[in-house]
Amino acid sequence: MSLEELIRRIPKAELHIHIEGSLEPELMFDIARRNSVGLRFRSVDELRRAYAFTDLQSFLDIYYEGASVLRTERDFYEMTAAYLRRAAADNVRHAEIFFDPQTHTSRGISFETVFGGISGALRDGPISSKLILCFLRHLSAESAMETLEAALPFKSGIVAVGLDSSEVGNPPSKFASVFSRARSEGLLTVAHAGEEGPPSYIREAIDLLGVSRIDHGVRCLEDPQLVQEIVAHKIPLTVCPLSNVKLRVFRSMKDHNLRTLLRHGVRATINSDDPAYFGGYIVENFRAAAEALALTESDIRQLARNSFEASFLSPEEKEKMLR
Repeated sequence: MSLEELIRRIPKAELHIHIEGSLEPELMFDIARRNSVGLRFRSVDELRRAYAFTDLQSFLDIYYEGASVLRTERDFYEMTAAYLRRAAADNVRHAEIFFDPQTHTSRGISFETVFGGISGALRDGPISSKLILCFLRHLSAESAMETLEAALPFKSGIVAVGLDSSEVGNPPSKFASVFSRARSEGLLTVAHAGEEGPPSYIREAIDLLGVSRIDHGVRCLEDPQLVQEIVAHKIPLTVCPLSNVKLRVFRSMKDHNLRTLLRHGVRATINSDDPAYFGGYIVENFRAAAEALALTESDIRQLARNSFEASFLSPEEKEKMLR
């Protein structure tokens, strides 16, 4: 079996996917027309040409505009169902999906509408899945706590809380009390850290937020002691290669440190982050990393194995997926 065929056929889990970031331009325009929402881009091609990001914020500006078309439970259902079909085609067997309720509740969309559409599609979907509620870190801790309170009636359908959006200037410590409350309610925790932010943000996420895994985390290599701790405690990193290059975390895929992370014994995984914006779903991320970094068949199998081991599946479900 060729490496290309192995990448396509090997069972995978995806642990770092923002569902709003899977909203392809074609569906975005369809939903915008249905909801009479005006977009500043006149066509799908014009919108795609705007995907020339210089940093995280330049992406977020367009990301939030795209999310603004989502108004009804049907919209959230269709967006989620489209991602699940695409993931299944890449032989993703399990996905743990981020959603950003504040992006929508700030526009007057109810939490119930957002959750209802997404969770309905997950129930009907072709693959195993879990849902992770992310707080927008550029907003206040008070806003995050209000969002958590709104989510608690639905917590049976939410496995964990996370932290995303603009990292620089918004350290994990800002949300320590919110994450403490979430853990007291039985929710697991994850956090974006060490993408644009410094390694100290990774340490804060581990020490103050009690996270089970770090989303991105690629800057950990700047702190050798931190790397040792991550390896010793088997804290997974959900790495997003195409995203990291698109947002200039690395100049090119050849500069990416994924291979180095693996050689250090870090439990790294490959994920697509916001695939509609960054040029590829999970197979494209595997393929780009494998080609640029000369990953071996053993590396690909290890990355796939890591994805299930790092998931929030039960031990029995993990064993089944690994077999």
